[in-house]
Amino acid sequence: MIIKQLQVGGLAVFCYIIGCEETGRAALIDPAADTDRILDTLSSLNLKVDYVINTHCHPDHTSGNRDIVEETGAKIIIHEDEAKMLSGVINKTFTAMFGGKSSPPADITVADGDVITVGNITLEVIHTPGHSPGGICLWDRDQNFFTGDTLFVAGVGRTDLPGGSMRVMMDSIKNRILTLPDDTVIWPGHNYGPTPSSTVAREREGNPFLTF
Repeated sequence: MIIKQLQVGGLAVFCYIIGCEETGRAALIDPAADTDRILDTLSSLNLKVDYVINTHCHPDHTSGNRDIVEETGAKIIIHEDEAKMLSGVINKTFTAMFGGKSSPPADITVADGDVITVGNITLEVIHTPGHSPGGICLWDRDQNFFTGDTLFVAGVGRTDLPGGSMRVMMDSIKNRILTLPDDTVIWPGHNYGPTPSSTVAREREGNPFLTF
């Protein structure tokens, strides 16, 4: 399994390339910006993109969707509770404010427990509302957990945007993330912490926001 973490755009968003070495197929998680660099990296890794997976609909994570889809033909995947908002008027307005392009509609919607197959890789959808109603994390059912804007390294996502709830997000973190094995690698949606990745054990023990 290939995992390539790329910091893109002006808000330190992490885009992830998830690639299957055996088949050469790939998925992109939150290709927010710098799409030429993302596409060049895919080419250098000899990977072809099947899916763009958005952890949630906020423009800082989705403004690269259109360019990627137009260049690759990839299908957009998002949680069913975010699909209408992804290409809605509010998102289009905020995307323009960020200087990005609005996303096309989702091709595929998912719910908690669904599995996305990329070559020989499986990613399980873990619904973690709180930052947004349909926020998701993605788990390879082994050691890697992609947390979007739910959990950062030494931080958590904001909850002051429409549909956000600190209580709900903390419940998601406590019951959907911190219950994973200690050595599970946390791959966050932004480069806001002291390191670009972490582990469940490190966040449970040292994240100052997690004082349950």
